[in-house]
Amino acid sequence: MVNKIFLFLAIMLLIAVFPPITDISYSTKEKSESPFFGVSFGGKTANEAKTLIDKVKGYTNFFLINSWDIATNETALDEVCDYAAKADLDFMVYFSWISRIVFAWHQTWLDTAKERWGDRFLGVYLFDELGGRQIDTGGWNGGMAPAFDEAYSFGDAADIFVNGISSISSTQDLNKRDIQMFTSDYALYWFDYLAGYDTVFAELAWNHSRAVQIGLCRGAAHAQGKDWGAIITWTYDEPPHLASGPEILEEMLIAYETGARYIIVFNYPTYPEGNLFGILADEHFEAMQRFWTYMHQTPADYGRTKAEAVFVLPDDYGFGMRRPEDSIWGLWQADYLSSVIWNKTEALTAKYGLHFDIVYDDPRFSLNGYSEVYYWNSTIV
Repeated sequence: MVNKIFLFLAIMLLIAVFPPITDISYSTKEKSESPFFGVSFGGKTANEAKTLIDKVKGYTNFFLINSWDIATNETALDEVCDYAAKADLDFMVYFSWISRIVFAWHQTWLDTAKERWGDRFLGVYLFDELGGRQIDTGGWNGGMAPAFDEAYSFGDAADIFVNGISSISSTQDLNKRDIQMFTSDYALYWFDYLAGYDTVFAELAWNHSRAVQIGLCRGAAHAQGKDWGAIITWTYDEPPHLASGPEILEEMLIAYETGARYIIVFNYPTYPEGNLFGILADEHFEAMQRFWTYMHQTPADYGRTKAEAVFVLPDDYGFGMRRPEDSIWGLWQADYLSSVIWNKTEALTAKYGLHFDIVYDDPRFSLNGYSEVYYWNSTIV
């Protein structure tokens, strides 16, 4: 009897010192306040995606599977997600739409994604540039979107846009599974969030004002209690598309210091022929490595450029904000108020730089956290 008791106590001691070995799921990772940083993949095959993962996994923590070819091939999609997770990368998957018939497996895939990959699977990047498409074409998603024929006012346009996105089946498929919803945009961020997006990535691209794009996206996220991010995308319509390595490094630093939760380098299309890494060149990878080092050496700089002031636009005034003559909801030409708002935005940019946000005059949301509040009809000195 004494020997049995001794044996039992010895086993308990061994278990305490050497706990039993268990499988480590993909969800096991340290929680961090650092931003998600990585690249998007716009190629066609799983092997291409794995090659890019191998290239960047040492200096990124995030991978955006931004390929409809992959998202419509269940075997390839599972292979890439497994590979990203095993490389210790968090990831999200782009869906142009979530199928219930043509690719019916989308439904079961979403049912099991969280169980299979845990919190490595961040969510779904659904649709793309909805606000920008609305401004430029008068409709946010072609034939899948509700028509704006009965939009007789700015409020009508806002309602059609928001309700159309929030009620479409793809959005509902994510909501009922409590899967986070992401997209990128360059206009109407406020209304993307109202439509149900959890995070919107401001596109740092072309010659658009960084202060305005960040102010619009960060301001909408702050007011509505959401996250925001930045995606560094094309500067040129023609190859090489992306700016130089030092230039995109500067974009990363701006996103980091203004508090973007996600910082992404866009990578589409695969160009030039023979480049295994899409449009990314050695100078871009070098810039990413330098940023990764900076991010880890200067955690105190993350989010240090805070918004001190906020500019409040009229409720539902869906002005594109890229130039004085930009359209309103893609349905109306710029009016007198457009030039007023443009000039005041320019004045605030000169005064505050990256230290101001832009929101809408919506009574559902407060303006807490700002030392100065400027309305569209107030004087700016």
